Amino acid sequence: MTMQTDKPRRRRETPDEKLQRLTHLERGLWAEGHVIAGIDEVGRGPLAGPVVTACVSIPADRLVPGVDDSKKLTEKRREALYPLLMEAAGYAETCFIWPEEIDAINILNATKKAMETCAAGFSGSIILVDAVQGLRLPCESRALVHGDALSYIIGAASVVAKVTRDRYMIQLDEKYPMYGFARNKGYGTAEHIAALKRYGPCPAHRRSFIRGILGEEA
Repeated sequence: MTMQTDKPRRRRETPDEKLQRLTHLERGLWAEGHVIAGIDEVGRGPLAGPVVTACVSIPADRLVPGVDDSKKLTEKRREALYPLLMEAAGYAETCFIWPEEIDAINILNATKKAMETCAAGFSGSIILVDAVQGLRLPCESRALVHGDALSYIIGAASVVAKVTRDRYMIQLDEKYPMYGFARNKGYGTAEHIAALKRYGPCPAHRRSFIRGILGEEA
């Protein structure tokens, strides 16, 4: 008879350990005297609403505990972190690119434009970017794949961008309540797609994203 033993549970990371892990890259850059910022985007995939980017710089001595990739945080936690990040930030700018322009230049170019715009006023020396390359930024930049989960400063930017966009989509829901924007934030949920087929699109929809749903030709 084979005895089964329980696998040892993985020890949960403490808040201090998490902060040390997420600031590993940043601490090396701060030690070299760099002033750094992070850029991230929210809203590349939805059927409606803008793509929003944020560029955020937080000094090493003003870090806000609890920051992570915004997708790993609850809405309540993101909302709690947002004012703390904005208060701590030495630089924090967001940019919206609206559906009409997304349709005109495509979502990748819209994302790049938004990233470049929100970073234009940053006067530091290095910007860490979540994945996107080929940007025209005011200083040196480094693109990190899954950067919002690996870098504190990119994670901070992801929280600012996510809260900013979500708040806008909740406001948009008051104007177009039939699509459920307050709940789906413009993403293609079953509820949203059913409403699109029933009511048709509103001005907040990205026509290039919904042609297939509506049976339109590209």
